[in-house]
Amino acid sequence: MTNRLASSTSPYLLQHAENPVDWHEWSPEAFAEARERDVPVLLSVGYAACHWCHVMAHESFEDEVTAEYMNAHFVNVKVDREERPDVDAVYMAVTQALSGHGGWPMTVFLTPGGEPFYAGTYYPPVPGRGMPSFRQVLEAIDHAWREQGAEVRESAASIVSQLAFKPLPQSTVDSEVLSGAVVSLLGHFDRANGGFGGAPKFPPSMVLEFLLRHHERTGSVEALSMARATCDAMAAGGLYDQLAGGFARYSVDAEWVVPHFEKMLYDNALLLRVYTHLSRRDPSPRYARVVRETAEFLLRTLATPEGGFAASLDADTEGVEGLTYVWTPAQLAEVLGPVEGARAAVLYGVTQEGTFEHGASTLRMLGDPVPEIAAALLEARERRPQPGLDDKVVTAWNGLAITALAEAGSVFGEPRWVEAAARAASLLLDLHVVDGRLLRTSRGGVAGTAAGVLEDHGCFADGLLALHQATGEARWLTAACSLLDTALARFAGSEPGVYYDTADDAEALVQRPSDPSDNASPSGASSLASALVTASVLGAPRAAEYRAAAEAAVARAGLLAAREPRFAGHWLSVAEALEDGPVQVAVVGGDPALVATAWRGVHGGGVVVAGDPDSAPLLADRPLVDGGPAAYVCRGYVCDRPVTTADDLAAALHR
Repeated sequence: MTNRLASSTSPYLLQHAENPVDWHEWSPEAFAEARERDVPVLLSVGYAACHWCHVMAHESFEDEVTAEYMNAHFVNVKVDREERPDVDAVYMAVTQALSGHGGWPMTVFLTPGGEPFYAGTYYPPVPGRGMPSFRQVLEAIDHAWREQGAEVRESAASIVSQLAFKPLPQSTVDSEVLSGAVVSLLGHFDRANGGFGGAPKFPPSMVLEFLLRHHERTGSVEALSMARATCDAMAAGGLYDQLAGGFARYSVDAEWVVPHFEKMLYDNALLLRVYTHLSRRDPSPRYARVVRETAEFLLRTLATPEGGFAASLDADTEGVEGLTYVWTPAQLAEVLGPVEGARAAVLYGVTQEGTFEHGASTLRMLGDPVPEIAAALLEARERRPQPGLDDKVVTAWNGLAITALAEAGSVFGEPRWVEAAARAASLLLDLHVVDGRLLRTSRGGVAGTAAGVLEDHGCFADGLLALHQATGEARWLTAACSLLDTALARFAGSEPGVYYDTADDAEALVQRPSDPSDNASPSGASSLASALVTASVLGAPRAAEYRAAAEAAVARAGLLAAREPRFAGHWLSVAEALEDGPVQVAVVGGDPALVATAWRGVHGGGVVVAGDPDSAPLLADRPLVDGGPAAYVCRGYVCDRPVTTADDLAAALHR
């Protein structure tokens, strides 16, 4: 027997379509039913690749007795946080405020008006670990609603008022603040293992990008050292898929040994960009290997038939976390034979005791890669059951992938990667833009219904701008500017530099979300600021207005950047680009050596455009030199004399 979720396009919601719970999608009808029945709304938020979401589903939502109680006493609403980041953001803020922590699955109890009054994350079916059972929580909430309804409603209204958005005052982000951020990060840096803080340890992709840009601008040894050590540790650890490429979402330990096995598109896009930029500063083969393998992972595993990129791979396979990925010494020997199996065990850190569960180990890289061994193990692994794929196409995350593939393809001379980026961009423009407005998702070539949020506009615009640079085609710049114009018109607050995550005509929630923090992916406002800066230096028609808007947004995030740089990595990267000019490289005449040198030598945040004179705004009024190709390097709109050789261009970029 199926419930209402059977008609959903979300893979996460479809995972719950056979639950005995009478689930609703987020809708006015659900809240109308709650008002009619005078019962609370039980809001459950998660995503398809979430391990603990699966656990709670098996333990509670698939249990007939629990489901019967939920149906009798609540209106139950299931939300895919990736489809509705606005709903997730509003109630995650509540969950963190009420419980002291956040995460998924998120469980929030609401009045029929959508006001929250109790929240938590995973609840076990029976008491344990100092937590109440899920059934105890349900019974307590129902009792409070029936016996103390007025007090509950009053508490909910108070919670909403306390969480009202208050923009930070403007604060300059100058060279001193940027250097101070590096010092602050040094205080959190794990010198033994790379990364920042302890377990669980997430890949700090945007902080690494900032550190690389800071090094490029200042020569900071500390910044480069932290970035390189962290990239080395992640690439050698279990966080990285040593056989097929790609990164897991995070490591459960501080040493990067055991990952939480789901693979998210946004992590891999952001890290592909970081390793691409690091490879420009350090030609070590290890960085080039990660770039090539991660790009191919995106194309091979996450590419959808329609041309986009899927959201994620599940943490579980057939209900078992990591089943596809872990190995025992005996399994290595079975595939490779006893001698090569023992060699592989040493190379990948596979022990008799195991580094994971039940004597199995994750694979690390403790020596130099051996392609023949990796190929044989990958072939064997592909015969195992495989994790589920959440194949919905998320606009913002595809924007990140488009940016990374366009840049990596240009730096590494891989046109296939640029072509894949162009296919994804075309899909989004054709399917996700309806009546001039951007949608959040699609699946199987069918557009979703959720409106695009600010990060969708910023990240997709950045991707289009990267494609404009990689191809020299003006259409990508035009499309990017259209998105930016919509963002400035629909998402800006009344004060300069303030942006909301939802448009002014979006569905009204109990609070209009506006979170400036960079977390696992860039915040909406920082992604917009990044795209505005890039468009301004590419010669967009509203270039001066774009730059002013970006500068105001960065100033609005200034206190966040100064006080909590770990949660402002993308903001700091944008500020570095502004401090550095950014660098502009215009190559007229299409000389391959000049183009390759430009892409290998430009600073992060800088732009490169190549083509015939006047074929793109950045090339306008920049003629050939003596009838031949030339490169123009500009910083902060002040240009050097044109150069005509690759050596001279390299010198100009590194001065």
